[in-house]
Amino acid sequence: MTQGRKRIGFLSFGHYRDVPGARVATGGDSLRQHVDLAQAAEEVGFSGAWLRVHHFEHSLTAPYPLLSAMAARTTTLEVGTGVVDMRYENPLYSAELAAATDLISGGRLQLGISRGSPEQAVDGQAAFGYELPAGRTWAEEVGERTDRFLAAVAGEPMARSARAGAEGAPTLRVEPHSPGLRERIWWGAGKVATADYVAEKGMNLLSSTLLLQDDGRPFHVQQADQIRRYRAARADDAGLAAVTRSAFPVTTEWDERYFGFAGESSDSVGYLDGSSARSGPTVAGPPESVARSLLADEAVQEADYVLFALPSQLGTDYNAHLLGNIADVARELGWLAPRM
Repeated sequence: MTQGRKRIGFLSFGHYRDVPGARVATGGDSLRQHVDLAQAAEEVGFSGAWLRVHHFEHSLTAPYPLLSAMAARTTTLEVGTGVVDMRYENPLYSAELAAATDLISGGRLQLGISRGSPEQAVDGQAAFGYELPAGRTWAEEVGERTDRFLAAVAGEPMARSARAGAEGAPTLRVEPHSPGLRERIWWGAGKVATADYVAEKGMNLLSSTLLLQDDGRPFHVQQADQIRRYRAARADDAGLAAVTRSAFPVTTEWDERYFGFAGESSDSVGYLDGSSARSGPTVAGPPESVARSLLADEAVQEADYVLFALPSQLGTDYNAHLLGNIADVARELGWLAPRM
């Protein structure tokens, strides 16, 4: 059952709710527990700890302080996002925050960005001070912000020096600058054709947990097409691809209570933002069954990085146990080195 090595990570929304019996009652609880979970992930051999970013929700929002804290308490673990919504971002300030976080981590930031997803707030961007200019679409606006962000992260001059006067060319880059970060920017892609854009911009492909299209084939098959299209479009034969899976090896009574109902569920199909949408199943069962499901998943086989959805609202102890179970399955598949 062994394969080549892959990087594995967790992906967490960081949900919290102040209700009786909650293991994660407040935003502070969620933030502090994720630092502990990052340490637990590194201890069992994970490559990365990635965060969802959703504004105006009981979830993770401003990622950079938490990413820096996780990096400061680990030594090898990559820290990432999936994704930062560029509709809410000032591209140059984001470049400063990203570079500072990357320098704190010693070059371990894997930063996922995108246009973002449907959300609770109908005027969220306006509340942040980002009105959409008349006659513009968010796709156009985000495209321009992304280009400016990428240029700033790469160290290109963004402003004119006061010494050069008003007519001088830009000579000042945003600081701090983190060499190598530009190669670790990811784009969250929800359509197969978006792979061309990601390749053209020289970003890594963070394939979405759902596709805003559906031709009737299983989610993992369509997603594998997206990854292959991305690889074919990268003229420099570089770039990485990542996918996310909900997979829960069942080894204890508590595992069975939480996830035994899921078994081998099927894709979810519906409509979102006026488009057909398809997402993958939740897989739960004995470790060998979960391993077989991952082996049969075409997109997982194509990916360089496999992220596992983390039910962080179940608390630190349970999730540390779950991370260990997932790492054991990954070792069985040959993705991770054997335990010493």
